[in-house]
Amino acid sequence: MLRTIFSAATIALLFTSLTFGAEKKIIRPQGAKPGGSWSHGILVDGTLYISGMGGEDSAGSVSSDFEREAKQALDNIGVILKQAGMSPDDVVSVQVYLTDVGTFQQMNAVYMAYFKDPRPTRTTVVVAKLVGPGRIEITVTAKK
Repeated sequence: MLRTIFSAATIALLFTSLTFGAEKKIIRPQGAKPGGSWSHGILVDGTLYISGMGGEDSAGSVSSDFEREAKQALDNIGVILKQAGMSPDDVVSVQVYLTDVGTFQQMNAVYMAYFKDPRPTRTTVVVAKLVGPGRIEITVTAKK
């Protein structure tokens, strides 16, 4: 009995050390400058974690049209997915932050066009304000 427990404990310890020893690979869009207090994406053991992306275009502008802003946020995520060798089909979880509940239906229409069945899990939260200049921020987790 002691030998069985020891073997299970040894296996658990080995598994834990492998998990903690996982290599993190920073994923950022081509041309994006490193630094700052966050990473665009981090790939660990085939799972990609993408930071919240807003609807800013490459010039840092946000469209006054909310649907365009939402599409741009998803396009920004798409660039990071592609950089990691993934696509929207690999996304398993999405978190959407909106500053106005009245934009939910517009966001949902853009979201439904971007993510095909089976769609990822999703949480949508309405917040008072975002750190960035826009009205939407989206973060995703993807698994290859």
